[in-house]
Amino acid sequence: MNRKVKECVDYIRSITDFTPRAALILGSGLGAFTQEIDHVVCTIPYKNIPGFPVSTVSGHNGRFIMGYVDDIPVVCMDGRVHYYEGYTPQEVVLPIRVMRALGAEFLFITNAAGGIHSDYVPGTLVLVRDHISLFVPNPLLGPNDQRIGTRFPDMTDVYDPHLRSLIQRAAEYEDIPLETGVYCQLSGPSYESPAEIQVLKVIGADMVGMSTVMEAIAAKHAGMKISCISLITNMAAGISATPLSHEEVKVAGLQAEPVFKRLLRAAILTVKEYEWCN
Repeated sequence: MNRKVKECVDYIRSITDFTPRAALILGSGLGAFTQEIDHVVCTIPYKNIPGFPVSTVSGHNGRFIMGYVDDIPVVCMDGRVHYYEGYTPQEVVLPIRVMRALGAEFLFITNAAGGIHSDYVPGTLVLVRDHISLFVPNPLLGPNDQRIGTRFPDMTDVYDPHLRSLIQRAAEYEDIPLETGVYCQLSGPSYESPAEIQVLKVIGADMVGMSTVMEAIAAKHAGMKISCISLITNMAAGISATPLSHEEVKVAGLQAEPVFKRLLRAAILTVKEYEWCN
């Protein structure tokens, strides 16, 4: 455990001995899922944690919420931090390493994304099967802490195939349409140009956003079992007939709230089945 992670964990442990089994990241406009936490043990604002990056974007509350979804202990990031806010890649993934050090083995990532695939319309839910990380720095650059993970981690199955299969089955049971696709992270904060979207389409991206990939790489490096659900909040530049805006993202999140909460809860509950099958 490096010094920064240890300082954060020590502070959190001074407040609670809660040990999460699963970690959850709530993206732009998706913070309403915190209402699904059945029993909140404690809430810790990021600004209170020594050396911890603080969310500065509207729609990201900037706090850890620890509690239970059913009987699964969960640490929830109610708002994430982004590379475009001026944080280094290592600062962006510090929360991942802290949640892993607290005990989390599973990571459920959510994000708001722009749709590139022609079948995606605003409101579409997409289970990420792979990602493209070519356009942002790798958060593992620099000295490697062998206690966290290997120097050269394999990225063949970042998004755990068995976990994805269970989530797809849960979505079918809940009668929730769920696509699968490839997510690409760009740095932001500007939205992509139409020409950039055409490039992303050629190289295989189904959707694009400004988060997730750095977090997933760090989580995979640390040995976590990862899944990611994207909410398509708008069509990407050149596909959309209207100018893009963050308000549009938040409104789409609000509209998708009931079905999104139902799917994410079902996804988290697959932890039990995952454990029974392994």
